[in-house]
Amino acid sequence: MANKITEVPDELYYQKYKELLRLDGHKSLVFHSIGCEERANAIAAQCDKVIAYYNNLIEFEPKVIILILNPEDWNKYTEFPVYGMPHYNDNKTLIVASENNDFWNNFIPPLDMLPVELAKLISETYTNSNGVLTMQAFFDLLVIHELGHAFYFQAGLTMQRRWMEELFTNIMLQTYIAENEPNLLPALLVFPKMVVAGGKLNFKYTSLSDFENRYEEIGKQYPQNYGWYQCRFHTSAEEIYNKGKIEPVIKLWNTLLSQKDTLNDTDFASLLAAKVNQSVADVYLKWDS
Repeated sequence: MANKITEVPDELYYQKYKELLRLDGHKSLVFHSIGCEERANAIAAQCDKVIAYYNNLIEFEPKVIILILNPEDWNKYTEFPVYGMPHYNDNKTLIVASENNDFWNNFIPPLDMLPVELAKLISETYTNSNGVLTMQAFFDLLVIHELGHAFYFQAGLTMQRRWMEELFTNIMLQTYIAENEPNLLPALLVFPKMVVAGGKLNFKYTSLSDFENRYEEIGKQYPQNYGWYQCRFHTSAEEIYNKGKIEPVIKLWNTLLSQKDTLNDTDFASLLAAKVNQSVADVYLKWDS
């Protein structure tokens, strides 16, 4: 179960982040590094829409503080070693990179080594307005994924497994984009499919038990391996959404909210199949098939 949320007056956050610029007018408290107000406003505005959308579906609205940081400020406000990886400092403070970075770009494959059609699709999807090939369009959408964590943290859902935490937030991301901003689907889907299509031979950890037992190690020491897991989860989330549209995310929320006792793997898979959708249970049942 998520930790109980302690209410902290906004003024304390204003003092804590006084070296950053404050951005008013959003559902969340937003602070950003100098020079990235436009980006901060875009991220915060999309988070406003996501929170409103899911509040309408599941009647819950988390309280989130968003920090959009350049590399210098990243080192001041978080100990997470990988610049560019969206994450939480606690159960309500979301850290986001303000600019393109090596972590994002390390996922770009050599296009001349790919099939021509795939290379063309990647180039068309991820080349920005300055003509630079960057994965920023995909990683910006991961802010919605991270926002999903705040929902279950703060509502007190019993998530059962680490992999379910990540699958659930990917389902939230997929559902929101498909239902509200379908023009962003290429940016969301091409990258995960590309990574999954590359296979798993180059990664140290690939099983769900590895993910469960070595979560912190993989996230901090093997970020590309962690990214591979997330891409697997997202391709599953796409399939789950395609089979059930908005129903799986609502049913999964209600099931995890009501099931307080931790279940063994067999019982958890049976619960997911019975209460949510067989495609959700199959993420566990067919992971290595």
